[in-house]
Amino acid sequence: MSNDNTTIDHGRRSLLRASAAVGLGATLGLGGMGRAAAQSGKVVRIGYQKYGTFVILKARGTLEKRLAAQGATVQWLEFPAGPQLLEGLNAGAVDLGTVGETPPIFAQAGGVDFVYIGNEPPAAASEAIVIPKQSPIKSIAELRGKKVALNRGSNVHYLLVRALASANLKYTDIEPVYLAPADARAAFEQNNIDAWAIWDPYFASVQNAGGKVLTDGTGLVRNLQFYLASRKYAEQSPELVHAVVDELREVDNWGKRNPAEVVRVLGPQTGLDPAVLDLAVKRYSFGIQPISDEVVAYQQGIADTFTELKLIPRKLDVKQAQWKA
Repeated sequence: MSNDNTTIDHGRRSLLRASAAVGLGATLGLGGMGRAAAQSGKVVRIGYQKYGTFVILKARGTLEKRLAAQGATVQWLEFPAGPQLLEGLNAGAVDLGTVGETPPIFAQAGGVDFVYIGNEPPAAASEAIVIPKQSPIKSIAELRGKKVALNRGSNVHYLLVRALASANLKYTDIEPVYLAPADARAAFEQNNIDAWAIWDPYFASVQNAGGKVLTDGTGLVRNLQFYLASRKYAEQSPELVHAVVDELREVDNWGKRNPAEVVRVLGPQTGLDPAVLDLAVKRYSFGIQPISDEVVAYQQGIADTFTELKLIPRKLDVKQAQWKA
């Protein structure tokens, strides 16, 4: 119970920070074009995480220029993980955001009204189950009865389920410890958990510090990165959604050609060591694409898995969240 409360409390604090950030923008006022855009309602509130294409886009400032030409402005809101970001979207504090493959499943099950607007290609090697460098554990099978930390409902939740199944273990054979990344990192370093299911750049940081990899997602999951929008926002402002997707595509094309520049741009945005970012960027997948029926089918498989595990309360129809713009 305490672990679930920890996750919920972090989500609430994240949501409060997001709401405060939105309020702060309104309180300070937005000069010139920005103020007019805010008054007309043409604002794109983007939820992002510590790492990824949105962070690069934010740093480069090209989206602001693009939207200014359309009489709109941007507000950026940082969240520690996908589930917390989707809480922000559900509360009306976020219009668009980026999350991994599992958070949308839990969100749809919880009644969050969103649509998938695009996804990056698979990046299975960008998430992993890691153990402390002094740990005697040598295989996934040895996690039986052990404490494994993860952010509940995040992309690594599915990785953990799939990894356990590959070793003929059930989810109930381990003790899941639901923690947001910062708290999980502290527990990992203090040896209060036996393993940690985590994604980049936190994964790269653990590796850089000597942590050992039990398995990454290769052969187990795709680890797709999704871009989502509030259904209401996508229906009311499709031209702004398309503008954001176009700018993401431009940044992805630039990122593919300039990995060293990506590391340089992400440095001040994330505060991470260049060696950590270099490792993470090497396994990042650039190339936003429309949501295909094949991707919807993959997400449906994830949803069905969590329904069978009784981790979500009902069977979902993922297709209902596919944007048809």
